[in-house]
Amino acid sequence: MSDFPTIIDVRTHAEFAGGHVAGSINIPLQEIGNRIEEVQAMPQPILFCCASGMRSGQATQYFKSIGVDCENGGGWMEVNGRM
Repeated sequence: MSDFPTIIDVRTHAEFAGGHVAGSINIPLQEIGNRIEEVQAMPQPILFCCASGMRSGQATQYFKSIGVDCENGGGWMEVNGRM
Protein backbone atom coordinates (compact mmCIF):
# COMPACT_ATOMS: atom_id res chain seq x y z
CA MET A 1 0.00 0.00 0.00
CA SER A 2 2.92 2.38 0.43
CA ASP A 3 2.79 3.14 -3.30
CA PHE A 4 -0.30 5.29 -2.66
CA PRO A 5 0.96 8.79 -1.92
CA THR A 6 -2.53 10.18 -1.24
CA ILE A 7 -5.29 8.66 0.88
CA ILE A 8 -8.65 10.45 0.80
CA ASP A 9 -11.26 9.49 3.37
CA VAL A 10 -14.74 10.37 2.06
CA ARG A 11 -16.59 9.90 5.36
CA THR A 12 -18.19 12.83 7.18
CA HIS A 13 -16.06 15.15 9.29
CA ALA A 14 -17.57 13.61 12.44
CA GLU A 15 -16.75 10.07 11.33
CA PHE A 16 -13.20 11.12 10.41
CA ALA A 17 -12.75 12.77 13.82
CA GLY A 18 -13.61 9.43 15.44
CA GLY A 19 -10.62 7.74 13.82
CA HIS A 20 -8.80 7.66 10.49
CA VAL A 21 -5.69 6.51 8.64
CA ALA A 22 -2.68 8.60 9.71
CA GLY A 23 -1.88 11.18 7.03
CA SER A 24 -5.19 10.78 5.22
CA ILE A 25 -7.16 13.75 3.92
CA ASN A 26 -10.84 14.12 4.79
CA ILE A 27 -13.06 15.21 1.91
CA PRO A 28 -16.63 14.05 2.61
CA LEU A 29 -18.38 12.50 -0.39
CA GLN A 30 -21.05 15.21 -0.29
CA GLU A 31 -18.32 17.88 -0.70
CA ILE A 32 -16.08 16.14 -3.22
CA GLY A 33 -18.01 17.40 -6.24
CA ASN A 34 -16.98 20.94 -5.30
CA ARG A 35 -13.32 19.96 -4.89
CA ILE A 36 -12.63 18.08 -8.14
CA GLU A 37 -9.71 20.27 -9.24
CA GLU A 38 -8.15 19.98 -5.79
CA VAL A 39 -8.32 16.17 -5.96
CA GLN A 40 -6.97 16.11 -9.54
CA ALA A 41 -3.96 18.17 -8.41
CA MET A 42 -3.03 15.75 -5.59
CA PRO A 43 -0.18 13.25 -6.01
CA GLN A 44 -1.46 10.12 -7.71
CA PRO A 45 -2.34 7.32 -7.37
CA ILE A 46 -5.06 8.18 -4.88
CA LEU A 47 -6.60 5.65 -2.53
CA PHE A 48 -10.16 6.42 -1.45
CA CYS A 49 -11.58 4.96 1.75
CA CYS A 50 -14.69 5.33 3.90
CA ALA A 51 -16.47 3.14 6.48
CA SER A 52 -17.34 0.11 4.32
CA GLY A 53 -16.18 0.84 0.77
CA MET A 54 -19.51 2.03 -0.63
CA ARG A 55 -18.87 5.79 -0.62
CA SER A 56 -15.22 5.37 -1.57
CA GLY A 57 -16.40 3.17 -4.45
CA GLN A 58 -18.58 5.99 -5.74
CA ALA A 59 -15.69 8.46 -5.52
CA THR A 60 -13.33 6.02 -7.22
CA GLN A 61 -15.74 5.33 -10.07
CA TYR A 62 -16.21 9.05 -10.72
CA PHE A 63 -12.54 10.02 -10.55
CA LYS A 64 -11.47 7.08 -12.73
CA SER A 65 -14.02 8.27 -15.31
CA ILE A 66 -12.25 11.64 -15.53
CA GLY A 67 -8.76 10.16 -15.76
CA VAL A 68 -7.53 10.20 -12.17
CA ASP A 69 -5.28 7.27 -11.19
CA CYS A 70 -7.16 5.97 -8.14
CA GLU A 71 -8.41 2.87 -6.37
CA ASN A 72 -11.09 2.01 -3.84
CA GLY A 73 -9.36 0.99 -0.62
CA GLY A 74 -12.62 0.03 1.08
CA GLY A 75 -13.07 0.61 4.79
CA TRP A 76 -10.56 2.89 6.50
CA MET A 77 -9.80 0.30 9.19
CA GLU A 78 -8.81 -2.20 6.49
CA VAL A 79 -6.58 0.41 4.84
CA ASN A 80 -5.09 1.29 8.22
CA GLY A 81 -4.23 -2.37 8.81
CA ARG A 82 -2.36 -2.59 5.52
CA MET A 83 -0.27 0.56 5.97
